[in-house]
Amino acid sequence: MADSAKVDKKAVKFFDGVKAEFKKISWPDKDSLIKQSVAVVIISLVVGAIIAVLDFGLQWGVDFITTLHF
Repeated sequence: MADSAKVDKKAVKFFDGVKAEFKKISWPDKDSLIKQSVAVVIISLVVGAIIAVLDFGLQWGVDFITTLHF
């Protein structure tokens, strides 16, 4: 029973700390959030396209090398 009381006090203390830390967060304004989100999406698409091109190129190279007959 005493262990349960310790756990409850620790949990309350933990969540009080979480609440205090959340108050310290500086949330971005709407314009900044939109700009950053658009930047993340565009960069993700560009990096995905680069990886896809490299993948197709390397696959073509490997297929070419493996089908050579000497």
